[in-house]
Amino acid sequence: MTAGHLHSRPTQRLTVAQALIKVLAVQYSERGGQRQRLIPAIWGIFGHGNVAGLGQALEEYGGELDLPTYHPQNEQSMVHTASAFARHNNRLATYACTASIGPGSTNMLTGAALATVNRLPVLLLPSDYFANRLPDPVLQQLEHPSQHDVSVNDCFRPVSKFYTRISRPEQLLSALPEALRVLTDPAETGAVVLSLPEDVQTEAYDWPAGFFEPRTWHIRRPPPETELIRQAAALLRAAERPLIVAGGGVIYSAAEQALAELAQRHGIPVVESQAGKGALSWDHPQNAGPVGSIGGSAANRLARDADVVLAIGTRLGDFVTASKTAFQHPDVKFIGLNVVAMDAAKLGALSLVADAREGITALSEALAGWRGLSDEQRATNRALIAEWHALVDQQRADTGSSPPSQGAVIGVVNEATGANTTVICAAGSLPGDLLRLWRPTDSKAYHVEYGFSCMGYEIPAGLGVALAEPERRVVVMVGDGSYLMMNSEIVTAVMENLNLTIVLVDNRAYMSIRGLQMECGTEPFNNELRRRDSRTGRTDGEVVALDFVKQAQGLGAQSVLAGSLTELRAALDHAGQGGVHVIVVPVNLRERVPGFESWWDVPIAEVSGQPGVQAARQNYQEKVVQQVPYFSSTQVETVAPEVK
Repeated sequence: MTAGHLHSRPTQRLTVAQALIKVLAVQYSERGGQRQRLIPAIWGIFGHGNVAGLGQALEEYGGELDLPTYHPQNEQSMVHTASAFARHNNRLATYACTASIGPGSTNMLTGAALATVNRLPVLLLPSDYFANRLPDPVLQQLEHPSQHDVSVNDCFRPVSKFYTRISRPEQLLSALPEALRVLTDPAETGAVVLSLPEDVQTEAYDWPAGFFEPRTWHIRRPPPETELIRQAAALLRAAERPLIVAGGGVIYSAAEQALAELAQRHGIPVVESQAGKGALSWDHPQNAGPVGSIGGSAANRLARDADVVLAIGTRLGDFVTASKTAFQHPDVKFIGLNVVAMDAAKLGALSLVADAREGITALSEALAGWRGLSDEQRATNRALIAEWHALVDQQRADTGSSPPSQGAVIGVVNEATGANTTVICAAGSLPGDLLRLWRPTDSKAYHVEYGFSCMGYEIPAGLGVALAEPERRVVVMVGDGSYLMMNSEIVTAVMENLNLTIVLVDNRAYMSIRGLQMECGTEPFNNELRRRDSRTGRTDGEVVALDFVKQAQGLGAQSVLAGSLTELRAALDHAGQGGVHVIVVPVNLRERVPGFESWWDVPIAEVSGQPGVQAARQNYQEKVVQQVPYFSSTQVETVAPEVK
């Protein structure tokens, strides 16, 4: 082909911003024959850095492209909404988020970190300084004395899976496809960032027509290696007390049914992580409940004695491993089944780098005819699980206290909202109590963000789930401390006519960390909503009286105070009729869900003049010796082919 023919290819002259949204509008994901829009909408708060670029492009072309724009109240919250939307869609769809230069963009940093930590795809489009450097420094630009090209957006680099700055229009031609590739890769996905200088957004370029052709991204399901499946099956067949740890990867892979069949067919008990809760229905006979630092009695006892642990789709964070005290068998071996190689190799595991569903299916076939555990062990496990269910019943029961316990509140919310409900939470004491006490019947009934445990996530996440599945009931359970951080998105829910129930658990601010503070031997300090005492100079004065009901009503929600479990049931029934509802529920500070044979490593001051701290330090030293600092590599003897 001659040079003349090359230059005669059809082009379309558009700004960078216009080209970007036209490309995003025709991106699709596909898995198992199901195809859907990859980026069905954009969230944005506009300022001088993006209003004339992406703002103009979305106003002119968003309608014809069927690419709506949502308006949040906070840049951080819109990234949380995108993460929750992606999670509810099993990472097959997400939102793009645009913000203005400076604080608008850096407000998205926490959301980016949350997405990357939790392996959730989000596309972030922060605005940046002028690429031409003529108005230098532009408003809100960071000036560095020796690195003239540095920008506040460089802060995204360590919290993103992909980052680039588009300083010339034609760079988008190679950068955008690579960004989308990372976004749709189940092993690499996380926050993907295209930093867009405000002048470049408005610059025109003659784009190749092929750039705007629809593209479908196949979400791969990598199979495991046959030899490694053989080795894993050999380990399990030789095990006396095998155990499965189910993580979020089971759900993202849509491997729930495969896991249920594997566990039942081969008699292997299953314990859950926060992200994996719901992979098995709570009443599945092999479901022993949550494991680790905020786990339950059955799961923690099974973990303690397990000799072979199959970890599926879990990052094996410190809450799952109880800071490496959960697995105490002296010869315990691990099998890591994960699409992310780094996660599959943790704790010295035999590493099966594969899609969860593909790996489970292959492993079950390799275990054909084998059923683990003796009759006596199976009976013991059934008794452990039955005992755990009885303990959950006890913690969910009405104790008659006024105000009610947090456990009883969780029980009422779970029972009153019923099936086809998603509960959402992220931080404080609620995630631990929900992990133990909530009873999900499907894998979308439980949505607790605990990779980053980010305060303020809950209400924005409620928006994401409500938009992902409008016919599903969405219940946000949030403590008052976290509520105060990001309640402004109630306004967004009202604007978008969403159905959203927010159960605001009022325990006077940071009661979870206050409890931990006291366990560490320190007196309560700076964790309650109290006035500063002029005599002591400390925040230990009167409790600040807040009227959350009026505040929520002022944001456009329907709101009531539920001072009893009866009133809570009535409020939940009313909220089920639709609209945005905030139900304020004071809880008893004395009745807390206990720990169940678990521990979490929170170092105690080695030197202190306070007797409480000294006692806590002694207890800490007794616990820390139970940590397993290193798990030997899990290896199985292989038969090498004869070399001729």
